[in-house]
Amino acid sequence: MSELNNLRNRIEEINFSILELLSERGQIAKKIGQEKLKSGTDIYDPMREKEMLNRLLETNKGPYDDNVIKQLFKEIFKASTELQQSENEKHLLVSRKLKPEDTVVSFDNGAKIGDKEKIFVFGPCSVESYDQVDAVAQDLAAKGQKFIRGGAFKPRTSPYDFQGLGEEGLEILKEMNKKYGLNVVSEIVNPAHFEMADLYVDVFQIGARNMQNFELLKEAGRSNKPVLLKRGLSATIEEFIYAAEYIHSNGNSQIILCERGIRTYEKATRNTLDISAVPILKQGTHLPVLVDVTHSTGRKDIMLPVAKAALAVGADGVMAEVHPDPAVALSDAGQQMDLNEFDYFFNEIDKTRQLYL
Repeated sequence: MSELNNLRNRIEEINFSILELLSERGQIAKKIGQEKLKSGTDIYDPMREKEMLNRLLETNKGPYDDNVIKQLFKEIFKASTELQQSENEKHLLVSRKLKPEDTVVSFDNGAKIGDKEKIFVFGPCSVESYDQVDAVAQDLAAKGQKFIRGGAFKPRTSPYDFQGLGEEGLEILKEMNKKYGLNVVSEIVNPAHFEMADLYVDVFQIGARNMQNFELLKEAGRSNKPVLLKRGLSATIEEFIYAAEYIHSNGNSQIILCERGIRTYEKATRNTLDISAVPILKQGTHLPVLVDVTHSTGRKDIMLPVAKAALAVGADGVMAEVHPDPAVALSDAGQQMDLNEFDYFFNEIDKTRQLYL
């Protein structure tokens, strides 16, 4: 038994030596991660991993075969990569690790996004005329709402579709602000338009197609107004967070995230709403999160239960499209609610909202 004990003791010593070396390796990996962050280098480098594995296998003298060595070191490499990612997240300005308290975006009319109270952002897909927007704005004001959304610049899939009224559309939205006290949320698609749009808009929206338009993100970061950033059509949550970081790192911390569904193989809805993204974003960042139930579903018959689900998982509010006569709408005609449909939708979702007060 004495020989067995000696061998076991030696194994214990080796275990502690391995642990000490792993700890040292982890500390070095963290420093490498910091250098990668400074240089903008990707954390995961598959070619580097392959080179290290090949060198290890070339010098492997047994008794473990190559597959065992490969599995062991791949786990070590994976743990080091995750360690670097975790460390880098601490340095992100949008990370909750850096700022534990919630960001609350406040407005002159008393509205707040990210506070305890859930908010709604409703309005037409596109600004088409004064009368069209006024009908919606009047209804929103009567319901005590603080925001109106509407597109003046419309990035469309087809170049032949309605592209929006441009500055004329923003002027109409500004009239709604003056007349009803509604904060204007409208999309900007060109970095050169921020200065002009600043005269009309209270919240700059960056749409899904522009989530990784980095020059647009940088310009939004240099603005002094809140930015509503929509998740890209096929963007991962990590990519979404880094897009927000572009804005924050350029000086603007007033960022509102919007989950609006992602493109998958599913055809039952316009997009697939990633409802799990809401709590993940709330845990990983300090930014408020909205859910767009119009673009995520594309179906008026399921917008209400989806909106309720969004509030239930922690969303700070819901976005949806409303049009006085969707049949003649110049964009998204099939998915915008008319005013009667909106009455029912609003009454029901407002009941749900009050459950969270």
